[in-house]
Amino acid sequence: MRLSAIVSLILLTSVETSMAQNAYVRLGQQAFMDGNFKSAVKQLEKACMVDSTNANAYWMLGYSYYHSQNYRKSISAYDKVIYINPADASAYYYRARAKAYMGKDTYLSPAEREKYLLGAIFDLTKSIAVDPSEHVKCYQTRGITYREYAEFKLQPNTHSYDKARGISSLKASINDLEKVLAENPNRADIASLIELSKEKLATATGHH
Repeated sequence: MRLSAIVSLILLTSVETSMAQNAYVRLGQQAFMDGNFKSAVKQLEKACMVDSTNANAYWMLGYSYYHSQNYRKSISAYDKVIYINPADASAYYYRARAKAYMGKDTYLSPAEREKYLLGAIFDLTKSIAVDPSEHVKCYQTRGITYREYAEFKLQPNTHSYDKARGISSLKASINDLEKVLAENPNRADIASLIELSKEKLATATGHH
């Protein structure tokens, strides 16, 4: 085959692939915007199969998996986003949210649950570092996750029990939530979360 014919074939294939990919992204985006996340997943999975470098498609796919309660696949999709664009703070944030849900899954082994909870805390810390302007929601979510990790570590008669780490995590929870309340003094929900962590800290330290 002549070189000109090969180039033409490559260009034609690229155009067809691009058109198909754009169609899947367009359909997926429409379903995404409509809140039809299961339909969005079907279209965006196809889009990502056609083009594995489309960070936007993977981001929407991760969000759609998350709202379809498929947290494991949501994490995998956000892994791809972060691989393509390590500076996407929102990808770290939503990957953290998905990991936090996995960390509460009692069907998982204690080691797996701990991995997910610590992974969520790490991702939230990374999100703050990448984009400090989003620090309020990250501190709030991390404060809650620190408390959940503390509850996990303070379960009596389990291999995961670690009183020192549990107490340390409760203090970190209070610290994060107090930062949120300092910027939004009227938020009664945050004040309640702080009191909850303080109560658990008092119980853990024997000062209740």
